[in-house]
Amino acid sequence: MPNPERMRINEKVNSIRMPENVKIGLMIDDHRNNCVSNKCEFDYSALAFGQSPFPVPPSLSHSLSRQTERGKYSSTIGIEPLRSAISEFHNHYFGLNTDMDDVIIGNGTSDIFFLIFSLIEGGAIIPSPSWVSYVPQLQLLGKDYHIYHTRAENGYKVDAEGLDDMLTDLERRQHILILNSPNNPTGAVYTRKELEAIADVCSKHGALILSDEIYSITTFDRKSFTSMYDILPEATFATNGLSKCFSAGGYRLGGSLLPTSFHDDVMLAFKKIATTTYTNVSTPTQYAAAEVIRPNEEMEEYFNITREVHRIMGTNFSNSLNDIDGVKATTPEGGFYTFADLNSHRDSLVRNGVKESNDLMGDMLAHPHHIALISGESCLLEPDDFGARLAYVDYDGGAAYRDFIEDPPQGSRSEEEFFRRCAPRMVDGVERISRYLQEKGGMNNGG
Repeated sequence: MPNPERMRINEKVNSIRMPENVKIGLMIDDHRNNCVSNKCEFDYSALAFGQSPFPVPPSLSHSLSRQTERGKYSSTIGIEPLRSAISEFHNHYFGLNTDMDDVIIGNGTSDIFFLIFSLIEGGAIIPSPSWVSYVPQLQLLGKDYHIYHTRAENGYKVDAEGLDDMLTDLERRQHILILNSPNNPTGAVYTRKELEAIADVCSKHGALILSDEIYSITTFDRKSFTSMYDILPEATFATNGLSKCFSAGGYRLGGSLLPTSFHDDVMLAFKKIATTTYTNVSTPTQYAAAEVIRPNEEMEEYFNITREVHRIMGTNFSNSLNDIDGVKATTPEGGFYTFADLNSHRDSLVRNGVKESNDLMGDMLAHPHHIALISGESCLLEPDDFGARLAYVDYDGGAAYRDFIEDPPQGSRSEEEFFRRCAPRMVDGVERISRYLQEKGGMNNGG
């Protein structure tokens, strides 16, 4: 007879690790409790979690309040007004030629990734450094995955020639390449030429593409963003949602454009999985989003202002990190993150007990440093690669939004003053990182 006091958990669940951006929140709670006894009054430099700091657009929250009576089930693939609005959104902002039938709706893009991974055969190729949750999803599904290690000298981007070599070496079966632009964690944006070269390689090897475009509207130079769906629509899933540019992560609503070559098969598979798991995405939320996602002047202004504030914060945060001896941080072109190479400090960190990149997050979090960031295996780094993802969203977005409207900064000096005035916690976070590295003994060649 089974032991009623013990439940056996599925081995696939036991094999996955809790995403570090969630795990670190639990670690912070523990440290807060411990620091009470030390009479420590400082909280944390919150550089780990990439959540938009801005308030939900009023038009979205007001629209949601008007939809509360919509209590009926809705279509598994999403209501038609929302699918139509998402199609218009992509056509307006990215120059695509889609219609409602190209779109499916899910409970946020994370859920859509899981559905895509569930319905396709074959393995995945994940560029490193990476977002934290692709691998746990693949592990839960028992899927194979292959890590493509990018290089700093190439802007941490997938190189078409290197991808060609990798796909040639892999066994001859279907693979899906995960691309993320603007990138989490580096802030890099792929050019059209780079995407075209990658698309040629994927076409040559019959590979699919999952183009994670959740940060697309935050691209600082809006005209520089190209959707992979504009280049290889026959083999691309292009995903987007409310969480980043609409500052509505808690609404849990996302959408995907489907590959045109396999449209009917993918749509049927999606319906089967969605019907047997969650039936439909929240109906009131869908109707609320449909009103706001369709291009309009109010949201255009919101995007323009938040994009500029993100640019100022990201650029100045990155510059501040690069002023620290031995730190090489990427200059973001969009999104919420910069990626810092700390390998110049590797020897001194190892001598002080930080044996691997995985150890960096916990050591920085500990008292008295209180620096919350993401490092190590969660970003798919090698153990001896001391790199870290830092989110530059630790500021009062509402106050910064109002400040920008009242007095838009002009020029680099004015923008730096805006950064220091509106993001004092991030300024302090950089100083804490500098002190931490100094206390560990400085750079390798300095002791």
